[in-house]
Amino acid sequence: MKVEVRYFASLREALGSVEAVELAETTTVGALRDALAARGGRHAEALGRQRAVRSARNRVMCAESAALGDGDEVGFFPPVTGG
Repeated sequence: MKVEVRYFASLREALGSVEAVELAETTTVGALRDALAARGGRHAEALGRQRAVRSARNRVMCAESAALGDGDEVGFFPPVTGG
């Protein structure tokens, strides 16, 4: 399954604006975050559990327990962002 991950605010500065991620199986937003952080380096710093990060699935705020489907768009952003 393939999802598009978008980063906003300080996460965009650290990781870029968008990337396509191929997942082996159906998963959740939280599991996706953990998998990205497991890459290490900038991903671990930006998405690690020590950081407060909000998420959206298909442009709607969601909990990390939200299930993902093929073609979904996932957004990650800090709790407070500017306009």
